[in-house]
Amino acid sequence: MAQPDSKKIFFENLSGAGKAIAVLTSGGDAQGMNAAVRAVVRMGLYVGAKVYFIHEGYQGMVDGGENIREATWESVSSMLQVGGTVIGSARCKDFRSHEGRLKAAHNLVKRGITNLCVIGGDGSLTGANLFREEWSGLLSELVQQGLIEADAVQKYSALHIVGMVGSIDNDFCGTDMTIGTDSALHRIIEVVDAIMTTAQSHQRTFVLEVMGRHCGYLALVSALACGADWVLIPEMPPEDGWEEKMCQKLSANRAGMKRLNIIIVAEGAIDRNNKPITTDYIKNLVVKNLGFDTRVTILGHVQRGGTPSAFDRILASRMGVEAVLALLETTANTPACVVSLCGNQSVRVPLMECVQTTQEVQKAMDQKRFEEAVKLRGRSFENNLRTYKLLAHRKPESELPVSNFNVAVLNVGAPAAGMNAAVRSAVRVGISEGHKMFAVSDGFEGFYKGQIKEIKWGDVGGWTGQGGSLLGTKRTLPAKHVDKIAEQMRKYNINALLVIGGFEALECLLQLCDARSTFEEFCIPMCMLPATISNNVPGTELSIGADTALNAIVETCDRIKQSASGTKRRVFIIETMGGYCGYLATVGGLAAGADAAYIYEEPFDIRDLQANVEHLTEKMKTSIQRGLVLRNENSNVNYTTDFIYQLYTEEGRGVFDCRKNVLGHMQQGGAPSPFDRNFGTKISAKAMQWLSQKLVESYRKGRVFANTEDTCCLLGMHARALVFQPVVELKDHTDFVHRIPKEQWWLKLRPLMKILAKYKTSYDVSDSGQVEHVIHSRPKDSDASVAM
Repeated sequence: MAQPDSKKIFFENLSGAGKAIAVLTSGGDAQGMNAAVRAVVRMGLYVGAKVYFIHEGYQGMVDGGENIREATWESVSSMLQVGGTVIGSARCKDFRSHEGRLKAAHNLVKRGITNLCVIGGDGSLTGANLFREEWSGLLSELVQQGLIEADAVQKYSALHIVGMVGSIDNDFCGTDMTIGTDSALHRIIEVVDAIMTTAQSHQRTFVLEVMGRHCGYLALVSALACGADWVLIPEMPPEDGWEEKMCQKLSANRAGMKRLNIIIVAEGAIDRNNKPITTDYIKNLVVKNLGFDTRVTILGHVQRGGTPSAFDRILASRMGVEAVLALLETTANTPACVVSLCGNQSVRVPLMECVQTTQEVQKAMDQKRFEEAVKLRGRSFENNLRTYKLLAHRKPESELPVSNFNVAVLNVGAPAAGMNAAVRSAVRVGISEGHKMFAVSDGFEGFYKGQIKEIKWGDVGGWTGQGGSLLGTKRTLPAKHVDKIAEQMRKYNINALLVIGGFEALECLLQLCDARSTFEEFCIPMCMLPATISNNVPGTELSIGADTALNAIVETCDRIKQSASGTKRRVFIIETMGGYCGYLATVGGLAAGADAAYIYEEPFDIRDLQANVEHLTEKMKTSIQRGLVLRNENSNVNYTTDFIYQLYTEEGRGVFDCRKNVLGHMQQGGAPSPFDRNFGTKISAKAMQWLSQKLVESYRKGRVFANTEDTCCLLGMHARALVFQPVVELKDHTDFVHRIPKEQWWLKLRPLMKILAKYKTSYDVSDSGQVEHVIHSRPKDSDASVAM
């Protein structure tokens, strides 16, 4: 298989021999905690450390005994897909006392544990930091009481702490996303989608209460993802007189032929006087003022339950491995840190800086400094709020700017979940900017045939939760029809173009750029949004639709593995889509706990296949009952899914049997995930604002003229920010034959998948190790971060 680059730094120089690491989950449970525990255990064992479970959180640490047990590789098998935390969590009063912490220190020293990985919220992490600061004093007390030997003080002189934030509330400053938040959003959106069908049938108004304590993240993002009519969050209470405005909005929506209303309320929602706003108050208000049939649904603990989403499994696995690396690199002078997510990168931030900033948010709300509270939540939260206001509340015609610009939006290539959310966002932001918006049906084929019509604000209502492409999409490229397309652009006076699609969309924009020299109609601002389940577009690390496809793959793999429960040992060979791009196979494999994933980007031969079979056979003999192997559809022309299935069947005879499954187009279908709805909505809004800016800049002598490279761009996710890149510049970064980028960030995740499957490999840690400060860890554009 492909060899690692020798110039990079690998963790072989970081040995865990002689070290003991303990992992615990504390506070409220969150989906994905088990994936984090699994990653810590397996990475710790991989580097030669002893790893311990601490059951029942800090209570188990205080009580000791059987609550602190050594972990093995097999003890974390089959827990990746399980919600909650299998090692238990408890809120512990004893640990808050000095005596409790003294008992906990004694229990750790007895086992030689000086490295703690704590998965929990701000309270749990604050407690861990206090424990670390008191450590040397606690050891001295234990010596005085004769409970440990004097040399133990020197031997175990420092306690090292690394935190991971496990909380569905996403209320911890310093990370874009906490473990469990995405899964909680899945539960909320599943319920909202189901409620919308019954509400529509009866023309009802539903008031939904979601969790979040004093943080409105879940309420805000779910409102954005389902297109709710009104949202109430604690960070930004409504202005006085909001009751009348809300009723006017609900009434106007009904008058516009909308058969239902959805109001989402955060459980900590307050008014400007810090008085709680309850769901019953809102229900009574709507019934009294409007007479609408109104129902209340309180989601409650269903939001904490269920299996973790693909996003949470991947996030937790990456965080767990990074936490072990941080513990290996730490010294007595290193401050306790939290492993967090910034954009699409793992970073380490000082624990207490995060805690202090988190506490400042609550202080700001208590003191009615609400604008500051929103800013302290982070640029991502701020951007979510701004985008929701832009899309949910239509300005009166008299307040709209008059631009006299016509903007066309179309979908190109294969359908991808989230496309409709992007179109809705583009249409509504465009109208808010004063433009006239036009929808093109069936891509560029529909464009040259004249399938173009104006699209209004109300036309895109309810689009966020719809899968596929409501505009229709085709793979037709424009090169053969540029003259007819130019004619249609003249006819409708199109001044800007927004193209939403996959690799074909990139090819389309390159062809339109080339046509600028012949047809002035194409000398206009053009922008592309990447939307494809394959995630094979250069210039972006993530595409709209890829998250929904990943969830479909992971859910299916879970069911397939469960089908072998209680039977003899079995290996499943699963074929995924993606063309020549191995993103779905690799990242899906990481999220589903695959033993191997075969892709085009990492060439393999018969020797590699044989080694994989032998490795799996050995594991089957000793521990696991089920194996999972993923194969990208175009990974190798000769080593087909059938070939691999037959090889595994023959070589595993007597140890395991084999089954195969081709997932096919189910990966393209279904309702978009919360991530794809939000990602599509936010990047589309940003693209429309960019187009508006370019239209103003390029308007000269009564017309729009834009022929420079920077007026035809792709908006993509790069590391920590959304970046506009001229499509012409992306040519050199593209393998057009195989329709993939020449460099792909997710290839760095492959060694991680192999390590967690017990393979010996090298893992690139060149991006790890930098501790960043909270106030400096967000670049200017990270408000558009991938992290919802």
